[in-house]
Amino acid sequence: MIENMVQDFIEKKLASEATPEHCGARSLAKGLLAGVIAGVAATAAKSLVEKVYPPRTHGEPEPPEVLAEEIAGHPLDGAAKTLAVEGIHWGFGAAAGAAYGALAEYYPAATGKQGANFGMTLMAMTHEGALPALGLSADPAAQTTREKSSEMASHIVFGLVAETVRRLVRRAL
Repeated sequence: MIENMVQDFIEKKLASEATPEHCGARSLAKGLLAGVIAGVAATAAKSLVEKVYPPRTHGEPEPPEVLAEEIAGHPLDGAAKTLAVEGIHWGFGAAAGAAYGALAEYYPAATGKQGANFGMTLMAMTHEGALPALGLSADPAAQTTREKSSEMASHIVFGLVAETVRRLVRRAL
């Protein structure tokens, strides 16, 4: 049921046409602000998708957890672990959104496919590039099809939500 809702949302967003979000001069500050807000909303949406369709089903640690413990230099537990993992997770989403908002301001083609292109690019850069290279996640060749499809679905939703929210916020600014 939820998977059908996610699929319907994706298909609906991809079928709609992009519209200009603002008239007039470009603004880096407005693009960044719209992007940060969009990134936080998209992170929430991605987190919900991952609760329904989790990318890791065998108890593997999430990349933010591995990174938090590497930064700390020792295993974390309790509130410290939760705070560090959530801070990395939400901070990365906001930063990715800010970068996207700034890019969209000056290169509107970056918003292609209603943000789905952004979500797929983000997945390729992180889960297929930086995270395995840094030892924070498994190499893509070692991941199951289910893990890959979950990451793909959650990142497409991330991109679609990021673009929808970015565009709405940018229009309002």
